[in-house]
Amino acid sequence: MNTTPLIVDIKRDSHEDGPGIRSVVFFKGCPLRCVFCHNPESQETWFEIAFSKKDCTFCGRCAEACQSEAIDLAHAGRIERDKCLYCGDCIKVCEPGALRCIGKGYTREALTKLLLEDEAFYRSSGGGVTFSGGECASYPDYLEGVLKGLKKEGIHIAVETAGYFDYEAFRKKILPHLDLIYYDIKFVEPKMHRKYTGRSNELILANLRRLVSDLDLLGTGAQVQVRVPLIPGITTGRENLTGIVGFLKEVGVGEVSLLPYNPLGLEMLTKLGREPSTLPEGFMKPEEEKEVFRLFEAILGEAY
Repeated sequence: MNTTPLIVDIKRDSHEDGPGIRSVVFFKGCPLRCVFCHNPESQETWFEIAFSKKDCTFCGRCAEACQSEAIDLAHAGRIERDKCLYCGDCIKVCEPGALRCIGKGYTREALTKLLLEDEAFYRSSGGGVTFSGGECASYPDYLEGVLKGLKKEGIHIAVETAGYFDYEAFRKKILPHLDLIYYDIKFVEPKMHRKYTGRSNELILANLRRLVSDLDLLGTGAQVQVRVPLIPGITTGRENLTGIVGFLKEVGVGEVSLLPYNPLGLEMLTKLGREPSTLPEGFMKPEEEKEVFRLFEAILGEAY
């Protein structure tokens, strides 16, 4: 995958995903299909239409505008996506905003210019730009052009990656421009990884090994921080966490953080017309979070 990507969203004035005030760019397209993905709208590479039932007034304008009769008002405004041409005509006439497009194209120059509009905020706060997804590393040629433009202005750059990418392209086109790399590890056990993400984790683990080694050799000053998403009953067990800690110790990663479960992607599944998830609909309870954090600290203590 190395074409011009679509962008799902650009989150400005973010105080997460890296130090200081940041702009976070969410790329569309990911090689993984995690059942617990909290950005399911970023999985596919193509333009999509999201429908929000609660915002719909059932005025019927979308159905009238639809060239392929893909909107069935008798079924709660459902889009029959096998008929949909994704022309966007329905979105143009939807005054309440119940229909919206997912995915927008930017040239490298246009995206760089947009991100530099907040340069003063980055500098005053020690912030910068974070590229996320989806999988931003799936687009090395495009991303390289944007990174060069930002680095020319001295902007701090971070990426968030699931690790499933062509390492040679990453090393040549992306890595030289980075200050911070957030690297997700969900499982070390291969069968569990394939079951819940749809892919083998062999490439992901191998890429992390190479990345840690290269950062030592290249001396770019970039930092890598591994993140472990906490999905109740899936990634939070002692066996899984112990396996992850053991692998990180072997590889030589010293910085790791836990990401508590985020259920916000469940609503988006419905909006995109996909099968609903069986995952919990609420955030982890504080006591549940504390229990997993204590377990993880105990495992770290045993390993180190």
